[in-house]
Amino acid sequence: MNTRTLGRAGLEVSSIGFGCMGLSHGYGHNLDDAHGIDVIRRAVDLGVTFFDTAQVYGPFTNEELVGKALAPVRHDLVIATKFGFDFDGTSETGLNSTPDYIRQTVDASLQRLGVDKIDLLYQHRVDPTVPIEDVAGTVKELIDAGKVTHFGLSEAGADTIRRAHAVQPVTALQSEYSLWWREPEEVILPTLLELGIGLVPFSPLGKGLLTGTLDTSTSFGEGDVRATLPRYSAEGRDAGQQLVDLLARIAARKNATSAQIALAWLLAQSTSIVPIPGTTKVHRLEENVGASDVVLDQNELAELATASSLVDTSIARYPESMQKWIDR
Repeated sequence: MNTRTLGRAGLEVSSIGFGCMGLSHGYGHNLDDAHGIDVIRRAVDLGVTFFDTAQVYGPFTNEELVGKALAPVRHDLVIATKFGFDFDGTSETGLNSTPDYIRQTVDASLQRLGVDKIDLLYQHRVDPTVPIEDVAGTVKELIDAGKVTHFGLSEAGADTIRRAHAVQPVTALQSEYSLWWREPEEVILPTLLELGIGLVPFSPLGKGLLTGTLDTSTSFGEGDVRATLPRYSAEGRDAGQQLVDLLARIAARKNATSAQIALAWLLAQSTSIVPIPGTTKVHRLEENVGASDVVLDQNELAELATASSLVDTSIARYPESMQKWIDR
């Protein structure tokens, strides 16, 4: 697979990464470790070198799974994980990025992953009670101590990115970005391009919506996070149907799939963008990786952008209880 570089610090990764969350968190699946390990190792076989996890996925079990799966093939792979959620139940916001807590939880992540150094360490959500300068300074200390190589942020606003970057250069921002959610184009993408920071879009397939496998009659099982998200109500899904139909038509013309077209559109937006689609199925993994070979012409890109711009984005991404974690 082709590679791309995140940030001016030169973190080289496969052009499509793998988001490991869904193997043990978020979608109500009850998968055994053997299955998850098989999927992750197949990703390695396909040329994926960039694997994303987090402390809160499980919590903790996803880091353990990724550590087990990648231990025999660790050479030349990039593992990203995230800190910042409170596991002690003492925070009113559910977040904790105090310096001591960062150090404590990062040490635990190193043990679960079975590594001496975390390649890319993100703050998972911006903690409004801790100055971002203190967070960046703590990660800088971890980098100087040899426990971390690169610093990242997730769902951070432009001002927060700038302030953090001034203390410790930020290699990548992870935020939702897809044909289904293009808000980052307004302020975030220009900021990243100016500062030389890569973008790692999570949910690049709109949590399944852009694959064409969901419709207004789809019901989500117990434990599936989409059941709690306003944009995945029947009304929200219906708002994107025109876009989903266009993806299918272009896919048919290109001898590709809707998922591959959606990922190819993302890859065409900037060479510093590396999406991290996730899946529990090997054939879907192979499909997603195949998107790296799909090239869209200017007319197709324009068609998709137009259809995407018609999607009603007034429907909230998150319920009110989760909106507090979005940094503006």
